[in-house]
Amino acid sequence: MSYGGVRAHPCYISGRGLTRNGQGRPVVCMVTSVNRISTWDIQEGVLTWVSPVQQVGIKLLTTLPEMHIAVTVDIQSTIKLWDCQNSEALATSNLESPCKLLKAVFTKDGPMVLIGDISGNLYIFRIPDLHLISKLKVFQCSINQLNCSPQKKWIFLNRKHPHILPKVFYMSSLLRTSEFSAPVSTILKFSLCQRAFWTPRMEDRITLMSIRRTQKITKFITFDMKLKEIQNKMTVKEQFVASFSVPDDMGRPKWFGVSGKDVIVCSTGSSLLLFNIKGVYLQTIMYYTDWILRLWMDPIYVIVTFNNGSLVVYAWEERCQQLNGCYQLQSRRRLPQQSFINKTLCDDMSIIRVMTTHSIPSFLMAYILTSDL
Repeated sequence: MSYGGVRAHPCYISGRGLTRNGQGRPVVCMVTSVNRISTWDIQEGVLTWVSPVQQVGIKLLTTLPEMHIAVTVDIQSTIKLWDCQNSEALATSNLESPCKLLKAVFTKDGPMVLIGDISGNLYIFRIPDLHLISKLKVFQCSINQLNCSPQKKWIFLNRKHPHILPKVFYMSSLLRTSEFSAPVSTILKFSLCQRAFWTPRMEDRITLMSIRRTQKITKFITFDMKLKEIQNKMTVKEQFVASFSVPDDMGRPKWFGVSGKDVIVCSTGSSLLLFNIKGVYLQTIMYYTDWILRLWMDPIYVIVTFNNGSLVVYAWEERCQQLNGCYQLQSRRRLPQQSFINKTLCDDMSIIRVMTTHSIPSFLMAYILTSDL
C-alpha cells in the first residue's frame, strides 16, 4: 500500500528489526505538513494521531519506539517531545544554533536526545523533561554524522572534510558529568571518512569507509575501542584491527554494513560485494539490469532497494559468511520520472520506503509481512 502527503522524516514508533515471528502493530510517525506530525497504523492504513498545527515549520523528526515518543526540532531550533497521544508536547527546549542531526536513544542511564548543530556542538537532553545533560564543542564546523554503538556505550561523530578526523566519545562521560573531569574521547586517524558502521553484538568495534575519488580508491578500516583507567582517570584509545582497499575493477562501493561475524557487505551500483574485515573476498551478487539505491541492514537481514522500486531481502547465513536470498518485493506503483527512493526502514512485521519526487509531498510505500520468514 502507499500513502501520499509525506513531507519528511518518517520513523517507526513501533518496534524495530525484522523478526521471524512479527508481533504487534506497525505504526509510523511522520511530518505530513510543514508544521504538523501524525502517526499511522500501517497494517490498517488509518490515521491514529495528529499534532496541532505548529506556529513554525518542523525541520527534523525522530522517534524512541521503546517509549512511543517522538521528538521534533523546528526551524527556530525549538525541541519538542511528543507522546503521540495528547495534543500538547510533553516538554520543550531550545538550541543556540540550528540543528543538523537529531537522534533519540535508550542508554543504560535512561532515554536521551542527541543533537548535533551547525556550529559543531553536541547536545544531550534527558527524556522526558528535555533537561540539558551536557553540551560539548566537537568540531569548529557542522557535525554531519552521528552513530551510536549497539548498546549506546560509544558515540561516533564526524564531519566529512579532508582535514577533519572523526571522534569517538565514551557515552557515560557525557551523561555523568559529575563523575568525569572531562569528556573521554579519542580521534580516529582515518581521513576522508564517508560512512561508519558499528559491528552488531560487538559493542566496541567500528568499521569506517573512505572514498578517495581522485585516486579511485575505496578503503575500509576497523578499530576496537579500548577503555582504560590510569591513576583514577579514564581514557580511551582506538586499537587497529584490520584494513583493506577494494580493487578498482570490482567497482566503487557507496553503501555498506557489517554483520555480527565481521563480514562487510557493500554496494557498487549493480552488485553486492562481501569481504571479511581483513579484505578476504567472500561473495558477489550481481544485478544485471537494476541499480542499487540504498542498503538497510540489521544483525539478521539486509534489504537492498533498487532504482525500479523493487527490493530484495537477504538473511545472513548462520553457518558461513555469506548472504542467502529470502524474497523479492516488486513495486506495485509505477515510479514517476525523476523519482528517488531515499529511505528504507523496517519493524517487526513491515517494511516502509519513502519515495521523493520532483514535487512535494512525497509517497510512503509499505509492505506487511503476513507469514513467517
